[in-house]
Amino acid sequence: MNVVYLIGIALALLFTLFGIIFNIGIHPGQSPMFTFSFSPDSLWNFVDLSSILIVVGGTLAVVIACYPKLAKSFPKHIKIMLRAQAFDPTIYVEQLVELAQIARKNGLLALEEKANEQTDPFFKQAIMLIVDANDPDRVRSILENDIEQTSARHQEVVAMYERGSNAAPAFGMIGTLIGLINMLKTLDGADMESLGPNMSVALITTFYGSFLAHVIFNPIAANLTARDEEEVLCRQIIVEGIMAIQSGENPKFLRERLMTFMNQKSREGGSGEDAQEGRRKKRGK
Repeated sequence: MNVVYLIGIALALLFTLFGIIFNIGIHPGQSPMFTFSFSPDSLWNFVDLSSILIVVGGTLAVVIACYPKLAKSFPKHIKIMLRAQAFDPTIYVEQLVELAQIARKNGLLALEEKANEQTDPFFKQAIMLIVDANDPDRVRSILENDIEQTSARHQEVVAMYERGSNAAPAFGMIGTLIGLINMLKTLDGADMESLGPNMSVALITTFYGSFLAHVIFNPIAANLTARDEEEVLCRQIIVEGIMAIQSGENPKFLRERLMTFMNQKSREGGSGEDAQEGRRKKRGK
């Protein structure tokens, strides 16, 4: 579970509600310096059904119109975003080093059994390509093309949420303009004391649009981008590892080369036999 995302969204909601319900005043030179008031009824000032329909309905309509095939996959995207890190590069490095050791002792054909054990279809495909004795250039071309096409599909999904992030404030402004036009149309002979409440209703749609864009759509797009980067990194490691195995590279040198794909902290935690054994025990629990 992506706990950090949930904590961030919860804090955003909490601080927003705190700002609406609570009022803290600062009065330098006076005693008491701080004044604190609690008014839960203020929440009703931010509830307007018409504004919700304009912003939420309009934004979703634009997203569906721009991405009709992807819009039906909202639940799938949320599930991907909420899951914990599914692609751990250190685990792939270990597996590739193990495959290199097997290939060096028993040949490439001995890797077929390991390929059938893989749950990652890309990893399985990569192993089978060298087991079938394909040309190295062809193997690299097939795998790199797979990575590019997969990343392109992921970026299209991210673009859908970025479109929603751009559309939400726009519909917030549209709702505000609608409210202002209606208010000005009835201004002649109206009670001047009602101008304040009418103006606040007109501005609620701007609040909804900004909230929807920066608390809902933007975090989803950012998290899906991070998931794509994790998957691409692991697949690049697989490609380099598979090509090295096919060329008969030394397993120890292979480990050091694949570790260069990760940051320094991951390298320090992922190099050495003791660290490898510790990760195996952790996976076995």
